[in-house]
Amino acid sequence: MKFIPTDLPGVLLIEPTVFEDPRGFFFEVHHAGKFAEAGIEAAFVQDNHSASQRNTLRGLHAQRTRPQGKMVRVLAGTIFDVAVDIQPDSEHFGRWVGYELSAENRRQLYIPEGFAHGFAVTSERAEVEYKCTALYDPSDEIAIAWNDADIGIDWPVSEPTLSPRDAGAPTLAEIKPNLVSV
Repeated sequence: MKFIPTDLPGVLLIEPTVFEDPRGFFFEVHHAGKFAEAGIEAAFVQDNHSASQRNTLRGLHAQRTRPQGKMVRVLAGTIFDVAVDIQPDSEHFGRWVGYELSAENRRQLYIPEGFAHGFAVTSERAEVEYKCTALYDPSDEIAIAWNDADIGIDWPVSEPTLSPRDAGAPTLAEIKPNLVSV
C-alpha cells in the first residue's frame, strides 16, 4: 500500500498493492496498522454507497460542527474526486486538490475532517463507496457552490447534473463566518 501526500496537508492518495492471478485480484482496502503508520488514525463509523450517471456532480459537502473524515473509493466506473480545505484559520483555506479514482486504478482518497468533499462522474455510470469518521447529521450539513470562482475547481464536466440543494449552494465566502476549525 502506497500513501501519497497531496498539496493539502492530511489529504492522502492511496494506491493499493494488488495481487492478480488467473482467478482475479486481491488487495487490502483498509489496514488500521498501515493507515496509522501513514498518519490516518481515524475510526470509521459509517459506510456510504452511491450510484450516479455520467456528468452527475455531488458536492461540495461537509458537516459544520461534527466534521467527517472520509475514505473514498470507486467500485465501478470513474470519478474526479475533490477535497477543499474549509478550515477558516488554515493557510490553505479555499484550496483544493482533485484526483481521478476508478474501479480500474483502485485508488482511494483520504479526506480528513475540516475539508469539503465532492465528485463528478466521468464514466457512463459510477458506484462510489466511502467510509466516514462521524455519523451523518443532516441538520449539521453544509453545501458549497460547486462552481465557486474563488475556489476555482477545474471540473471535467461543464454542465453537471446537480441536486436542487447543490444547484443553489452558497459560496465559501458566504458561509465562512459559520465555519469552525478542527
